[in-house]
Amino acid sequence: MAAKVVTSESDVVPPRSFERLAIIFCAKNCEKTIGNAIASVNEARFPNMDSITIVIDGFSTDSTAKAAKDAGGTSVIQQPERKFPGKGIAMRAGLAEATRLQADIAMFLDADIKNLTRDWVYRLVEPVLQGGYDMARGYYDRRPRDAAVTKLVTKPMISVLFSELANIEQPLSGEVCATMKAWHDLLERGRKHSDVPIPDGWGIDVWFLIEGMMAGQKIKEVFLGKKEHMSYDEYAEDVSVLSKMSEQVLFTIIKEAVKYGRFESYKTVSI
Repeated sequence: MAAKVVTSESDVVPPRSFERLAIIFCAKNCEKTIGNAIASVNEARFPNMDSITIVIDGFSTDSTAKAAKDAGGTSVIQQPERKFPGKGIAMRAGLAEATRLQADIAMFLDADIKNLTRDWVYRLVEPVLQGGYDMARGYYDRRPRDAAVTKLVTKPMISVLFSELANIEQPLSGEVCATMKAWHDLLERGRKHSDVPIPDGWGIDVWFLIEGMMAGQKIKEVFLGKKEHMSYDEYAEDVSVLSKMSEQVLFTIIKEAVKYGRFESYKTVSI
């Protein structure tokens, strides 16, 4: 599943139809990492395509927004609604800003990554630019105690209710790249099902994955190596801090299963 490693701008040559890449960070209290994150992705260069960085600040109580501006963020704006968890709100705001800035491709990267490099940008964008994929999603080597929600909630539920996605390593990946058309198509699908709203919180990542699969989008996972992120420090000793995230991801999957007539698959589970 891994894409080939890209090490220089000459390895990725975008088609003429792709002229701008938007790299979006949804950030809350990430002043320690956002500056390096922006500096790292700004090192990525592509022939015939420019890149911009967008930061959606989720009402941080530290200096995240200032650090992002100081690091050269193209657009640093506040999340439009004060709500936590609000990742879904932030992602939609990021896509709206990418649309305003006339991006052809949008890539999301977690803002708390300690070891982010430009290679992550190259690896994620390559399948979209050259492989004909609608979406590329990152996966990584994780510590044994990391990714608890993925391991204990998301993957077991998906394997039963959306078995076509059972081989996805990181269904909650925060590192995702897709064409703007693909993003807009998924949001439009969500708007058509007003009885099942697009998640405002932590359910958004798995929602995009499920909707992409159900829409027939071509999706590829790419290996990004090892991921070191600050949020792990918060739950390394006590995963109970992930309870709200677990709840939102669980019920997003259930709501999607009900919407698509998949929920009855639970009867196949032995208990």
